[in-house]
Amino acid sequence: DIPAHVASPEMTEPNRIQEMFSPKDIKQLGDSLWLVDMGKNLTGWFEIRLPNLPAGHKVSFEYTDYIKDGNFEDQAQKDVYIAAGKGEEMFCNKFNHHAFRYVRISNLKEKPDAKSMKAYLVHSDYRATSSFVCSDPDLNAIHDMIQYTMRCLTFGGYMVDCPHLERAGYGGDGNSSTESLQIMYNVSPLFTNWLQAWGDVMREGGSLPHVAPNTGGGGGPYWCGFIVMAPWRTYVNYGDSRLIEKYYDKMKQWLGYVEQYRVNGLLKRWPDTPYRDWYLGDWLAPAGVDSGNEASINLVNNCFVSECFATMEKIADILGKPDESKAFAKQRDDLNKLIHRTFYNDETGIYATGSQLDMSYPMLVGATPPALYEKVKERLFTRTKENYNDHIACGLVGVPILTKWAIENKAADFVYSMLKKRDYPGYLYMIDNGATTTWEYWSGERSRIHNCYNGIGSWFYRAVGGIRTDEKKAGYQ
Repeated sequence: DIPAHVASPEMTEPNRIQEMFSPKDIKQLGDSLWLVDMGKNLTGWFEIRLPNLPAGHKVSFEYTDYIKDGNFEDQAQKDVYIAAGKGEEMFCNKFNHHAFRYVRISNLKEKPDAKSMKAYLVHSDYRATSSFVCSDPDLNAIHDMIQYTMRCLTFGGYMVDCPHLERAGYGGDGNSSTESLQIMYNVSPLFTNWLQAWGDVMREGGSLPHVAPNTGGGGGPYWCGFIVMAPWRTYVNYGDSRLIEKYYDKMKQWLGYVEQYRVNGLLKRWPDTPYRDWYLGDWLAPAGVDSGNEASINLVNNCFVSECFATMEKIADILGKPDESKAFAKQRDDLNKLIHRTFYNDETGIYATGSQLDMSYPMLVGATPPALYEKVKERLFTRTKENYNDHIACGLVGVPILTKWAIENKAADFVYSMLKKRDYPGYLYMIDNGATTTWEYWSGERSRIHNCYNGIGSWFYRAVGGIRTDEKKAGYQ
């Protein structure tokens, strides 16, 4: 009894081995217990040649992406190999992959030899299309960490938040890093495949989960709205109009769902469902930033809806639908006026909580009146200095938005000064604490191979390199 369903082909390159690593260190932790350090985080396979073992002997392999206070951080990644007892044996679990730097080997009496072990980076078989090198080694290190992290997150034809703990295709994480990823790599087929999954998981009435392929998960409008932003960015970066053509109707359906939860013109919290929960604005901002404040959440989400309307205006125009284009433009303008009237405080000169995201997003989407723009811009700069000690003070949503605002406003020194900070929170803080891939939290909790803060990657090319897209000449024509 087969239920009604749609069978979707995989529209992307296969996974392939991309790079090989050898152990940098092997330590004995106890009797028959060893810790192998591969020297760098990776997503993929671990391979070992085992010595002669009796038949039925079990050797365990546990994997983690970091050592916390000298202790192996258990991330529930484990393989068990049962020896055949027929001389030297080779083990490599190709039925699964792990995200790791360290491997803890249990029940192996003889110290494993470095030459007997390898690790393989595995991801979809796309290719790099750009590189960045400058005279500042700190900038090079940040760029290279972000560019490499992307390779650990893109396999099986979509992008994940992290390749081990959840391994889920979150739309918010995708939205936050699409610009960086598409500048750095030719991932047009990967987005063709991933957006097919987003189309498949749409529910009645245009409702969307936060993850595709759908496994449940938290998020907010910035997560579901991947259905609008990803096809558009794929068009702008690669000149491929097929996705905006294919998903235009689904974009409209989702915006129809959004409309149901606008109260007096402003989007408010919608209900949780069995396939979707939470209602976030920014996510995982550093300590001291009140990103869970209701005013901030509502401001951020309505700014995102405004950005979606602006994007739909451009898509409708390209698809030869001038009346629909004008309708989306009017919706954007009406919403922008409402955003400014509701969230701007004349006395303080700030929006909502005055965070970097709350200040930059209204300017970016055009909600800030031209007469107030310079005032709001200066307040963003002074608050960054006074409240955040010139550090970056955003999370997953805020990083790419602040980055885009800085690029459009030629605020190169503003970003550069934040990138050069070596203490918490910052990218150099990660690197100085041993990071080879970006973390989930600015403080380093939980996952250390994650897709939270990679949105800054576009700055190296757009701002320092000066290479920008022209939406009227898509694909760098």
